[in-house]
Amino acid sequence: MDQCVTVRIATAGDLPRLRPVIERAYRGDSARQGWTHEADLLSGERIDDATLRAMVDDPDHRLLIAEEGSVPLGCVSLTARGEGLVYLGLLCVDPTRQAGGIGKAIMAAAERVSRDALNADRIEMTVIDSRAELIAYYERRGFVRTGERRPFPIMLDPPLGMVVLEKALG
Repeated sequence: MDQCVTVRIATAGDLPRLRPVIERAYRGDSARQGWTHEADLLSGERIDDATLRAMVDDPDHRLLIAEEGSVPLGCVSLTARGEGLVYLGLLCVDPTRQAGGIGKAIMAAAERVSRDALNADRIEMTVIDSRAELIAYYERRGFVRTGERRPFPIMLDPPLGMVVLEKALG
């Protein structure tokens, strides 16, 4: 990973630059340049401006942005759920920059912010159940399967399921 990559809490001013990175990372042909995409499972918009703005405005939420200078490279969303639990979502890295340590830097910042700013002692996330390589990636980083499964938030035919993973924060 380049030494000029920083991870910080995003502001409303970051959102117009960040949203295209999210869309490239999750959807469409550009997403296929990386390995964490959903392009073969889902189409259409991944997130809208109003949802991103709500994340920035919510005091129980932190949206982190990774950037090199003023160029956004990825992000992660953290939501305090109470009782020491933070939900981690929207983790992405620009597909042309994946496998260079940026995701690890984002995850390290997510754990630090979860602990220090959101008073968490554990992080929870969900991953589409058919994404074995992505689940394995998170397991290598200390996440464990809780045994819980949740429905995918969008009704599809055939339906997708979500595996719940959790990591204790030291």
